[in-house]
Amino acid sequence: MAAGLNAYIPLLALGLLSRYTDLLMLPAGWAWLESPAALVILGILLVVEVVADKVPAVDSVNDVLQTVVRPAAGGMVFAAGSGSETIAVSDPAEIFQSGAWIPIALGIFLAFTTHTAKAIGRPIVNVSTAGAGGPVVSTAEDVSAVALVGVSVFLPLLVAVLLVVLVVAVIWLVSKWREHGRRPTSSSAY
Repeated sequence: MAAGLNAYIPLLALGLLSRYTDLLMLPAGWAWLESPAALVILGILLVVEVVADKVPAVDSVNDVLQTVVRPAAGGMVFAAGSGSETIAVSDPAEIFQSGAWIPIALGIFLAFTTHTAKAIGRPIVNVSTAGAGGPVVSTAEDVSAVALVGVSVFLPLLVAVLLVVLVVAVIWLVSKWREHGRRPTSSSAY
């Protein structure tokens, strides 16, 4: 979904996280995303996208140009994030038999759906606010894209922490329940 808002934020994030951290390891077929040349190009494209998306009317032209780029980026991000090794296909039947097309298709679909909503909504925002709302909405979209990338990277860690907290809470509650059950009850004599 993040790629539907901005194609380059998730691609750049994947490349940077894989190159400079242990949080993410890209499959061999996607290792080019962490190359210095790819990171520089993605960084430049991100700056162009961010600036173009803040200018009313230019943002709509940019959305038209991004109609192919954002879904393609979504497919790439989803495939790379899912561990799919496929990037170049010598035998198209092989990709369909292996099921490697599923994360690519899902990423394309999610990014295209998000992109379409953005592309339809932006002219409405620009017209209804005389252009003043476009930069605000664009900034919110960029922040959302970064947040979505962050959630997708850190969600497994957050789930693990939540699971540990839940187990500790259950153990604590069971111990309290048992402790409560062992207390002698006071009986009153009449």
